[in-house]
Amino acid sequence: MSSPADLARMIDAARRVVVFTGAGISTESGIPDFRSPGGVWSKMQPIYFDDFRRDEAMRREAWRRVYDGVARWVGAEPNAGHHAVARLIAQGKASSVITQNVDNLHQDSGVPDDKVIELHGNASYIKCLECGLRHELEDFREPFTDRGEIPACRACGGLVKTATISFGQAMPEAQMARAEEETLACDLFLVLGSSLVVYPAAGFPLMARRNGARLAIVNRDPTEQDAIADLVLHAPIGEVMTAAVS
Repeated sequence: MSSPADLARMIDAARRVVVFTGAGISTESGIPDFRSPGGVWSKMQPIYFDDFRRDEAMRREAWRRVYDGVARWVGAEPNAGHHAVARLIAQGKASSVITQNVDNLHQDSGVPDDKVIELHGNASYIKCLECGLRHELEDFREPFTDRGEIPACRACGGLVKTATISFGQAMPEAQMARAEEETLACDLFLVLGSSLVVYPAAGFPLMARRNGARLAIVNRDPTEQDAIADLVLHAPIGEVMTAAVS
């Protein structure tokens, strides 16, 4: 059976680590995951991208969720797992963090923005769907909560939404390309807290393994890729990473 000490030795022996994170690393900060019982999608239905664009009622519901904080995707604090990942980046041992999460906790833990590759976007700010201008959540809180005004871009008047990738929305091409480049350059691909069922993101560990990298998976529950991994730990991520990363 593998141990945190085995993971530490694997990290020490690696030339270039890529860290891949899913919802499981952030549940230890109190952010619910998406698909398990009690997760986000067991409590409310996702709003599809086309519905958001087409239907004002769907946009209003989406903004209600943002400002009610019902999904609890933002506002938490990084945990021990995030801080251990930040140490790997600061030490130069890990080159990047590829994340499925939208909570900004890697950046909040000290990982530079340019080292975080967000496959599913970021819920901590707003982006115009027309001109791409960034807005902050607080820019529209009062107009929406006090007067019911649906946010619109202050530059072009276009539709805005949180900078997440919604169901039915195209994956971000630049981030996907960067993730592939990093995956093919690493010799250790470290998965933390991902069930590895959501594609195309879950294809990156397979890509790394096929390219000759070692694969380590730390996740609460078994994944479909455990059988091909060099190391598997079903244990709390903060505990494992604190023991494995000095």
